[in-house]
Amino acid sequence: MIRTEPLTPAAFAPFGDVLAAEGEPDRLINQGLCGRWHDQARLDFGSDGRAGISIFRAEARSLPYRLEMVERHPDGSQAFLPMTENPFLVIVAPDEGGRPGRPRAFLTAPGQGVNLHRGTWHGVLTPLHTPGLFAVVDRIGPGMNLEEHWFPEALLVTP
Repeated sequence: MIRTEPLTPAAFAPFGDVLAAEGEPDRLINQGLCGRWHDQARLDFGSDGRAGISIFRAEARSLPYRLEMVERHPDGSQAFLPMTENPFLVIVAPDEGGRPGRPRAFLTAPGQGVNLHRGTWHGVLTPLHTPGLFAVVDRIGPGMNLEEHWFPEALLVTP
C-alpha cells in the first residue's frame, strides 16, 4: 500500500519540479499588476527534440487507486499544468537499475503543477475531478520516447 503525501518542492526534488505561484513573486511585471515566479522548471528535450505544448483531457479517478503500471520518457522532461483548480495525484518512483523502485504518491494542492525530469518513472495522468484538463509541455521529436513497466500485482494508493 502507498499513502499519499502532500506535494512539496523538497519531497518531490528527486523526481522533478513543483510548479506553483506560492510565496512572493520573483518580480512584478505588466505595470506591477502581475507577479512572475521565474524559471520554475528545468525543461530537457535532448538534442533531437523540441518543446511542444499539448492539451490532455483525462478521465477522473478516485482514491483508493490501483497502480498497475508506471512509465518514463528517456528523451525528455514532461510538465503537467492543470487548467482547473482541482488537485490531482502524482505517482513517481526512483530508478533502480533500469526498473522502478518503490513508488511514492503525491497529492497536489489546487494550483500546483509538476515537471517530471527526463527518465523519471511516473504513473499516468490521474486527475481526481472532472474535467481533468491539462496543458502538457513535453518533447516533440523522432523516436519512441516511452518505456512502460507493469507491476506483477497492482499497488493500492490510499489517502
